[in-house]
Amino acid sequence: MRWAPPAGGGLAEVRIIAADPDVAQRVAVVLRQEFVCDEPRSYPTGPDGRGTLLHLTVDTRRAADAPSAPSPWLESSRSQGRRSHTDEPG
Repeated sequence: MRWAPPAGGGLAEVRIIAADPDVAQRVAVVLRQEFVCDEPRSYPTGPDGRGTLLHLTVDTRRAADAPSAPSPWLESSRSQGRRSHTDEPG
Protein backbone atom coordinates (compact mmCIF):
# COMPACT_ATOMS: atom_id res chain seq x y z
CA MET A 1 0.00 0.00 0.00
CA ARG A 2 1.37 3.40 -0.95
CA TRP A 3 0.74 6.63 0.91
CA ALA A 4 -1.58 9.09 -0.80
CA PRO A 5 -2.37 12.70 0.13
CA PRO A 6 -5.60 13.25 2.08
CA ALA A 7 -8.74 13.54 0.00
CA GLY A 8 -10.08 17.05 -0.46
CA GLY A 9 -8.27 20.31 -1.05
CA GLY A 10 -7.02 22.10 2.02
CA LEU A 11 -6.30 19.02 4.14
CA ALA A 12 -2.79 18.33 5.41
CA GLU A 13 -1.34 15.35 7.23
CA VAL A 14 1.04 16.59 9.93
CA ARG A 15 3.58 14.54 11.85
CA ILE A 16 5.23 15.91 14.97
CA ILE A 17 8.27 14.01 16.22
CA ALA A 18 9.80 14.97 19.57
CA ALA A 19 11.96 13.39 22.25
CA ASP A 20 9.53 14.62 24.92
CA PRO A 21 5.77 13.87 24.62
CA ASP A 22 4.93 17.22 26.25
CA VAL A 23 6.80 19.10 23.52
CA ALA A 24 4.90 17.23 20.79
CA GLN A 25 1.61 17.97 22.54
CA ARG A 26 2.40 21.69 22.82
CA VAL A 27 3.02 21.87 19.07
CA ALA A 28 -0.29 20.06 18.41
CA VAL A 29 -2.11 22.52 20.70
CA VAL A 30 -0.75 25.48 18.72
CA LEU A 31 -1.91 23.92 15.44
CA ARG A 32 -5.34 23.26 16.93
CA GLN A 33 -5.63 26.89 18.04
CA GLU A 34 -5.20 28.03 14.43
CA PHE A 35 -6.85 25.24 12.42
CA VAL A 36 -9.54 22.62 12.76
CA CYS A 37 -7.79 19.29 13.39
CA ASP A 38 -8.80 15.76 14.20
CA GLU A 39 -7.57 14.08 17.38
CA PRO A 40 -3.82 13.46 17.23
CA ARG A 41 -2.75 9.84 17.11
CA SER A 42 0.29 9.15 19.26
CA TYR A 43 2.99 6.52 18.76
CA PRO A 44 6.28 5.83 20.55
CA THR A 45 9.35 6.52 18.42
CA GLY A 46 13.13 6.58 18.58
CA PRO A 47 15.67 3.86 19.28
CA ASP A 48 14.61 3.53 22.92
CA GLY A 49 10.88 4.10 22.29
CA ARG A 50 10.84 7.13 24.60
CA GLY A 51 10.16 9.72 21.92
CA THR A 52 6.73 10.59 20.55
CA LEU A 53 5.26 10.76 17.07
CA LEU A 54 1.95 12.64 16.84
CA HIS A 55 0.02 12.38 13.60
CA LEU A 56 -3.00 14.56 12.87
CA THR A 57 -5.05 15.79 9.94
CA VAL A 58 -5.36 19.57 9.64
CA ASP A 59 -8.13 21.35 7.70
CA THR A 60 -6.50 24.55 6.44
CA ARG A 61 -9.72 25.71 4.75
CA ARG A 62 -11.19 26.95 8.01
CA ALA A 63 -9.66 28.63 11.03
CA ALA A 64 -10.32 27.13 14.46
CA ASP A 65 -12.16 30.27 15.61
CA ALA A 66 -14.47 30.36 12.55
CA PRO A 67 -18.18 29.71 13.17
CA SER A 68 -18.64 26.02 13.70
CA ALA A 69 -20.30 24.58 10.64
CA PRO A 70 -20.34 20.80 10.32
CA SER A 71 -17.06 19.54 8.89
CA PRO A 72 -17.91 16.60 6.64
CA TRP A 73 -14.33 15.38 6.40
CA LEU A 74 -14.13 15.05 10.19
CA GLU A 75 -17.52 13.43 10.50
CA SER A 76 -16.90 10.94 7.71
CA SER A 77 -13.22 10.31 8.42
CA ARG A 78 -12.06 6.76 8.61
CA SER A 79 -11.28 5.11 11.92
CA GLN A 80 -7.93 5.85 13.53
CA GLY A 81 -6.49 2.49 12.45
CA ARG A 82 -7.48 2.95 8.83
CA ARG A 83 -6.03 6.50 8.70
CA SER A 84 -2.56 5.40 9.80
CA HIS A 85 0.09 5.58 7.15
CA THR A 86 1.75 2.35 6.12
CA ASP A 87 5.06 3.51 7.60
CA GLU A 88 3.53 4.25 11.03
CA PRO A 89 2.90 1.80 13.84
CA GLY A 90 -0.63 0.68 14.54
